[in-house]
Amino acid sequence: MEKDFNFVIITGLSGAGRTLALRVFEDNGFFCIDNLPPQLIPKFAELCSQSRKKLEKVALVIDIRGGDFFDNLFDSLKSLEDMGYAYKIIFLDASDEVLIKRYKESRRKHPLAPDKRIVEGINLERRKLALLKAKSDFIIDTSFKTPAQLKEEIEKRFLQRDKSDTGLLINIVSFGFKQGLPLDADLVFDVRFLPNPFYDDDLRPLSGSDEKVKNYIFNFEETKVFLKKVQDLIEFLIPYYIKEGKSQLVVAIGCTGGRHRSIAVANELARLLKERGYYINIEHRDEKETRG
Repeated sequence: MEKDFNFVIITGLSGAGRTLALRVFEDNGFFCIDNLPPQLIPKFAELCSQSRKKLEKVALVIDIRGGDFFDNLFDSLKSLEDMGYAYKIIFLDASDEVLIKRYKESRRKHPLAPDKRIVEGINLERRKLALLKAKSDFIIDTSFKTPAQLKEEIEKRFLQRDKSDTGLLINIVSFGFKQGLPLDADLVFDVRFLPNPFYDDDLRPLSGSDEKVKNYIFNFEETKVFLKKVQDLIEFLIPYYIKEGKSQLVVAIGCTGGRHRSIAVANELARLLKERGYYINIEHRDEKETRG
């Protein structure tokens, strides 16, 4: 982590994984507080600095459970900045369909709609959190992640950073359009124009990570030209993202099912960018799907 990275603010939609995220930071030596009223953040920062054992790694969950207190969050964050404390905001998101399913499985009521339909609470919460999401440094879509996968991603993104990197983490995600766009994508590239290995009986059971599928896809000139143009665009944009203070870039590569073309292209793009010295994290969201 960065040397001036003192506070992690964990927020996002109810049911998207905030409690699990906080537990991951706690397991990695952070002092953690769940549901701290926002107006107490500056006071808590003072207490941290005055304590005999100075706390330098703090994670706080701040969300709409605070009711009216939540409205003071931006004022409190401004006070934190004025006091010279650095912080990063992690926003956990998920699709409405997944959130509804999680609530039904847990049989819990939504905090903003205890006597109404779950979807009404989700919609209201999205509106209330819209500005905070826009201010967030990291947005993680947990729709397709198991608890173990979310834990792994948090540890990889925030707890195992290479101190020599530029500060910009590039996340390359392959996906299938039939499963929906990744919610946290900054750039989306559609590779459905490429010849589809799905229609080859020998290649259909394989994935884009298999050498035979990769060779098939990159045997076409349009694949090579496309990859070069995408690489050039990303490398052109990176200095400007860094200049604007962006901490992560999510590049999504999509095909029909997310199993063949998108994986092959994502893997090759990740390899090329790693060779150029960029810090890369790669995820194949829909690799278990059957149509490429």
